[in-house]
Amino acid sequence: MSARYTTMVVAALSLIVLTSVAFMVPVPYVTMSPGEPFNTLGSYKTTQGKLKPMFTFGAGVKTYRTSGALYFTTVSVRRADRPLSLAGAVKAYIDPNKAVVPKDLIYPDNETAEQSTAESAAQMAGSKDSSSVAALRAAGYKVGERPSVVQVVKGGAAFGKLVVDDVFLDVDGTKVTTPDQVVKAVGTHKPGETVRLTVERRGKRVVVPVVTRADPKDKNVPRIGISIGVKYTYPITVTNNVDSRIGGPSAGTMFALAIYDKLTPGELTGGRKIAGTGEIADDGTVAPIGGVRQKMAGAADKGATIFLVPAANCAEATDGDDDGLKLVKISNLKDAISSLEALAKNPDAKVPSCS
Repeated sequence: MSARYTTMVVAALSLIVLTSVAFMVPVPYVTMSPGEPFNTLGSYKTTQGKLKPMFTFGAGVKTYRTSGALYFTTVSVRRADRPLSLAGAVKAYIDPNKAVVPKDLIYPDNETAEQSTAESAAQMAGSKDSSSVAALRAAGYKVGERPSVVQVVKGGAAFGKLVVDDVFLDVDGTKVTTPDQVVKAVGTHKPGETVRLTVERRGKRVVVPVVTRADPKDKNVPRIGISIGVKYTYPITVTNNVDSRIGGPSAGTMFALAIYDKLTPGELTGGRKIAGTGEIADDGTVAPIGGVRQKMAGAADKGATIFLVPAANCAEATDGDDDGLKLVKISNLKDAISSLEALAKNPDAKVPSCS
């Protein structure tokens, strides 16, 4: 065997070994794949294996017959603690139903899988509230809202004095009804001054004096170390039985449509399978989400023929095969309801579209 031949063989083997090793080296990416769609008009199997209607209503609440399906769609994201190899990334990249995205977009600042799950659960809880409020208001119900404590900063001025779910009644004797009013009232003080807060806690009025502290970034701004949100007063009981198996805010629009469909005469689906996505605010505004292409693929596999797309996601939704879906563009809950009502009457009705 000549020296030249030996060198070529060794070089070829080295290249094969190095290439194989390179394909096994983890890369800073994660994959997004189509997840399971869930029919909001149907039943939901909990993590304990119990089958429950996705929505239940309080005693005496009048509901109406529904048919077909309103699917909320999901994305399966690779866990942060499961490294992705270069080979795996390449394989996913060429799959039209998958996406490969930088890991730090999904798990920022080296966020663990457990931290991500906790954050997703909190987003889902908020989605349940906002979807119920939006749907009830669309159905003609009045939903009250009051400013409340949603977080108390550990070691902050109000730590040990205010607690989560305290509802603000007045500040320094002046009635408050919105979070902005609370913030402005506290802002009339100078750092170091005492603000007198009256809150409702477990049905009782409690007066809480808090000495304000200077904002670390602006010594002239007073802070009491809390986050303020809204506590809703519901006219009827609506229970969303989706549990910790699902997280994130993107099911909100489909939750709201299901609640509305149950509480109003007529059927939004026209007996068909409809899917969609979109985060929803309590005023019905629909916000864009991630993974719309993967959600479309999951919906098509389930037999859906119509897919509701947040307006800001239309460009992404149309960047590839439509999977046989009619892509309906929505900006708010009212849009979604009116489009579905029109399509239920006439499948060829002209409605806002992504195409």
